[in-house]
Amino acid sequence: MDITLGDILEARERLRPILFPTELVPSTVLSGDGREVCLKTESLQVTGSFKVRGAYIKLASLTCDERAQGVIASSAGNHAQGVALAARMFQTPATIVMPEGAPLAKIAGTRELGANVILSGMTYDDAYHKAREVQAQTGATFVHPFDDAKVIAGQGTIGLEILQDLPDVRAIVAPIGGGGMIAGIALAVKRLKPEIKIIGVEAEGCASMKAAIAAGRPVELESINTIADGIAVRKVGELPYKICAELLDDIVTVDDDEIAQTILLLLERSKIITEGAGACAAAALLYNKIAVSGKIAAVLSGGNIDVTMLSRIIDKGMMKAGRLVTLQTIIEDKPGRLHRLLKVVSQTEANVVSIAHDRTNLEAGLNKAMLQLTLETQDHAHIERIVGIMRDAGYSTI
Repeated sequence: MDITLGDILEARERLRPILFPTELVPSTVLSGDGREVCLKTESLQVTGSFKVRGAYIKLASLTCDERAQGVIASSAGNHAQGVALAARMFQTPATIVMPEGAPLAKIAGTRELGANVILSGMTYDDAYHKAREVQAQTGATFVHPFDDAKVIAGQGTIGLEILQDLPDVRAIVAPIGGGGMIAGIALAVKRLKPEIKIIGVEAEGCASMKAAIAAGRPVELESINTIADGIAVRKVGELPYKICAELLDDIVTVDDDEIAQTILLLLERSKIITEGAGACAAAALLYNKIAVSGKIAAVLSGGNIDVTMLSRIIDKGMMKAGRLVTLQTIIEDKPGRLHRLLKVVSQTEANVVSIAHDRTNLEAGLNKAMLQLTLETQDHAHIERIVGIMRDAGYSTI
């Protein structure tokens, strides 16, 4: 089914009463060297992601009889909440199949919106197959997260909003999972301003659109591995693939470390919380994967990240940046020796986060104790100074 600009314009009018256009926020930390970056904050959209746009447009297209039969969807989490909210608005029963490892925040959010949640399999694709089984049994309408013309038209409204708020934009950068969002954006933007570049970003451990473009058709990846669960899709949709193959100007990839560092940077410098998928477009800019100057819009597609995952990203990100370090050393197991060590540490201007004192560790030897110090530091150079000061005081460290 072809999707026209008219379909996307109609979707915008349908969404106007129930959604708000998300802001384009200037990003000083991503700007510079001839480019001005604005962040399209879909992470602040209703349900915390862009997915509600396409889900609502799909349900709006159903007949009363189809809605009465209910809807079913498969999702890693964001589409689940979008379908659940749209179903509640239309008073339609909704069942969502999610992977067993889906973030708890997304599972809880879906249930709170009134949907029946089934957990099945470990990946989105496992959940998809289970959802199709349930659909065959119940006769509910399947709401595909990306391979559906109505859904793509709904996601394309993001492109219209960017053009309205930033008419002289030179490039739009957006993440790719199944391809529905970037396909909709590309259709809307290229029909109105074909000179604007549309650049997709995939997780390195799940680059299914790059694989599809290389093969000339959607292909299923043997395995996927990424913290960006929202775009962890083994095989892109047929319809998004056709659109992307024709309209995308480039596709780049970012690895998990780059995604994690970007989540941390956006949190600390821009005060915006994003999930892994939501940070991909910004990561591509932060790590100079895209050579475009002028005004650029980067789509932050979602902000539904588990607090536990966020905590791990913060800790690992701080360690990688040299702002958190764990040092291991051995001290004599005698009164006052820990105090003496901490007196040395106090001279380094580091902040002690935690201490683990193990006098039973066999590697330490008799009358010795193994000590692990976690310190808040300034940077890698500061860590080197700390290690040097401790070494000069007689403490060898790992």
